Amino acid sequence: MAGEKPPVTPIEVRVENISQLFDTLDPFPFPERDLDSDAEEYIVGWARELPRDQPISLIVHVTGGQETEQESKLVGTALNRYFDYRAGIISRDLNELFRIGRTALAIGLSVLALCLFAAQFAARRIGDTEVGQFIQQSLIILGWVANWKPIETFLYDWWPLIRRRNLYRRLALAKVEIQHYP
Repeated sequence: MAGEKPPVTPIEVRVENISQLFDTLDPFPFPERDLDSDAEEYIVGWARELPRDQPISLIVHVTGGQETEQESKLVGTALNRYFDYRAGIISRDLNELFRIGRTALAIGLSVLALCLFAAQFAARRIGDTEVGQFIQQSLIILGWVANWKPIETFLYDWWPLIRRRNLYRRLALAKVEIQHYP
């Protein structure tokens, strides 16, 4: 049906208390703290397996602890903020990858041009002998090998970063629900 929202897929986490979700070494106050690496790995691992076109919700089952109502409300904000922060880091990593790729491309194209020029020079100097052909082909191969990294960067390296960034963005938009159990 047109206009129908896709179903929300929940990720469920069970903890003894809310503080288990967050890095205990992080000196910032509760809503600013980093997520615990095990909790992040668990949540991201589950989110990776969910359909990409469906929104995500996160249900935190708290089996103990004495969190205040205020702390419980801040959990959703803290989790969303953390995943938004991680998406921003990945976006910066992506920008850095493309910057390095452009530099590598400039170097690779310069080396290719130099190698093609040297191959032409060798062809004129040495002639069409076996040694001349060996030198020409070697220079041409060297020129293309110098472009291996930029080609790899612009064809393949950025896809995993985009996927991870998009996953973190989806998690940053996730609705977080806290369920207390005695």
